Amino acid sequence: MRIAKITATTVTTAALALGLAACGSSEAPSSSPSAAAPASGPKYAGKTLSVWRLGDSNPAAAKYMEELNAEFKTQTGAEVKLEWIPWQQVADKFAAAATGTGPDVTEIGNDQVPMWQSQDALTPITDVAREGDRAQIPENLYGYETVDGEIYAVPWGAGARAVLYRKDWFKELKIEVPKSWDELVAAGKKLQKEKGEGVDGFAFNGGSDANHLLAAFAWSEGGEYAAKEGDKWVGKLTDPGFAKGFETYTGLVSGGLSSKANLTLNTLDIRKRFANNKVAMYLTAAWDLSGIEEDSKGKLKGDKLGFFPLPAKTGGVAPSFFGGNDIALWGGTKEADLGKEYIKLATSKTWADRYATEGGLLPVYPDTLAALNEDPAQGPFAQAFAKARAFPADANWSEADATKAVLQNAARAVIEGKKDTTTALADANKELEEILNQ
Repeated sequence: MRIAKITATTVTTAALALGLAACGSSEAPSSSPSAAAPASGPKYAGKTLSVWRLGDSNPAAAKYMEELNAEFKTQTGAEVKLEWIPWQQVADKFAAAATGTGPDVTEIGNDQVPMWQSQDALTPITDVAREGDRAQIPENLYGYETVDGEIYAVPWGAGARAVLYRKDWFKELKIEVPKSWDELVAAGKKLQKEKGEGVDGFAFNGGSDANHLLAAFAWSEGGEYAAKEGDKWVGKLTDPGFAKGFETYTGLVSGGLSSKANLTLNTLDIRKRFANNKVAMYLTAAWDLSGIEEDSKGKLKGDKLGFFPLPAKTGGVAPSFFGGNDIALWGGTKEADLGKEYIKLATSKTWADRYATEGGLLPVYPDTLAALNEDPAQGPFAQAFAKARAFPADANWSEADATKAVLQNAARAVIEGKKDTTTALADANKELEEILNQ
């Protein structure tokens, strides 16, 4: 069903905060962007296309967008009015634009597509989503983007999580990179012993993006959040697999690997503690590296840090949340044809590959992704992405995930001794079903 128009307070920016960068190239493969033939010639000369990028710009991202927009002008004759939307403003800007004036084209978190589609805030782009280079993008990457047979966004870069660790501490204490969950726990305990009680061996995430960590534990045990049965969502939080993963998640605190004082911290908060020598390991993505260097005032750089895939308690690599950034055509645009030309250019293989690999994301084109498996920096993410899973593709998931914090509250109740696991999950399951079936 179509839900009522929502307000800014019901929107989460956490799911959108997936790490961003821009890109550059053309629809047809070529050695340089300028080698491409114009797609529409001068027919759009004199027009201006408004484009939103999410997050804060940086020199590299600004350069990419400058190149992309210059190439777009060469091909179409149109100017681009680019606006960067800081994370703290994303919720308000999107909510306001859904009932007023928005951009022509916007970057958007992939798991936000169903919600904004339900608000009539996105225009279908099925006609361009599977043509040209985009025909190479695997069908399963369009899970969030496809609603009732129509495609509302094109994958631009994928996001997977891996464990960021203090490589210098591991080397100092002669700790091997964990290959199993037991080895990770042992490493965390040793790091806490040697580095002090205030250090989290492996940080518990109980904040706005907590489900990225919880999901990895639950999915590795065969659990699931909910399943669509007929026209209704049925919660699966009380199933044995999910319950086991939930116990591993809360066990990070009850088992002493993470401090009870940090129950509400999200990845951004944990990153800052990591930069200040208070966290040894946590689940995140490569885009945190630049922030850590800044937060540590240059003391923590790449040579002291490393990533490895999160080991599943059941063995092997734990599945990662299938995050990612898409590009979409806004629902109220008056420049739909021109906007589609921009999306076609931005998601062509060369530009999309650069957007992803130079921005700390994973490429959506299979051959480029496969080439990263043995890469020291991106290999752990490529391995995690191979088992990536998605949250329920429903417009109301964001309300359950962040606005109402259903699972975060359940975990907190267990850790604080207010409920046992069975009761907490039963209560959460009922609430999740009510939200998803609104």
